[in-house]
Amino acid sequence: MSHNSFGHLFRFTTWGESHGPALGAVVDGCPPGLSLSEADIQPFLDRRRPGTSRFTTQRQEPDQVEILSGVFEGRTTGTPVSLMIRNVDQRSKDYSEVAVKYRPGHADYAYDAKYGFRDPRGGGRSSARETAARVAAGAVARKVLGEAVTIRGYLVELGGDAIDRAAFDAAEIDRNPFFCPDAGAAARWATMLDAARKAGSSLGAVVEVVAEGVPPGWGAPVYMKLDSQLGAAMMSINAVKGVEIGDGFAAARLRGEDNADPMRPGPDGRPVFLANHAGGTAGGISTGQPLVVRMALKPTSSILTPVETVTRTGEAAEVVTKGRHDPCVGIRAAPVAEAMMALVLADAMLMHRGQTGR
Repeated sequence: MSHNSFGHLFRFTTWGESHGPALGAVVDGCPPGLSLSEADIQPFLDRRRPGTSRFTTQRQEPDQVEILSGVFEGRTTGTPVSLMIRNVDQRSKDYSEVAVKYRPGHADYAYDAKYGFRDPRGGGRSSARETAARVAAGAVARKVLGEAVTIRGYLVELGGDAIDRAAFDAAEIDRNPFFCPDAGAAARWATMLDAARKAGSSLGAVVEVVAEGVPPGWGAPVYMKLDSQLGAAMMSINAVKGVEIGDGFAAARLRGEDNADPMRPGPDGRPVFLANHAGGTAGGISTGQPLVVRMALKPTSSILTPVETVTRTGEAAEVVTKGRHDPCVGIRAAPVAEAMMALVLADAMLMHRGQTGR
């Protein structure tokens, strides 16, 4: 199976399946001499791992990362950094029924149509468990970016209920299981998710991720726009059905003067922007403003409500997806979105340095 790699100068390849013995990533293009250990990666995996609250799948995976190559005496060597995360709580028997039935909303039929083969154990390669490897690779990317660039992801909407932007509190993000910056919204979402789970259903979500400290100049016009790379990165995440940068679709409903990001002279010779409708890019190149990306995630397709489907042999059937699943995949997608943002920016930084020398 091809197309398991992402990036250019800073490139990573993920491998493994949901119910295989392990999964992981190989990061290539990491500069030598960076301080890197498992302790630098583990905190990001801990934020994504399952079983941390009643609102996520109860699969108990410690997601302990092991560095197999590319690091010597605590420093990167410039060779590929190989990362492995062992699976320890597989329950493939949960998927015995769906081995012969296509689950609507999943990749079962499309996967079978392409490859003529199915791995029904939790979706195999198409499972969202693959994103653990991305989070590990994203931690390496953060090392490349350094402390000047900060990246933060959080939920701004769940089940159609949005946060109150006036109540936005960054400190609240790590105080609730939803990565939600609005305590009031988090309380409402708990009630909504409990009800959806009891009904055998699921809910969708919108995740926002913001990178600050990105200098102007990263990205390139036309085919390497920072926008297009971010869009591709976020759309590659499981269950994502839409991505917008800055005002996104709302920009289509504005007049030109309302959508502009006015500038005034700054003290360091660079302009000071009075707005950020563009989300931190212009012409595909970073402006130095915060990079703002949002992604829409569909409701989890694994639900206990019966859904009409067909078998592999073409017979009409109903399917109920049993097992351990997130009632809202958007919750654990916030750390994944952060990782993909970091991976795109590390690549953009190295490409900018390669072309301009700075």
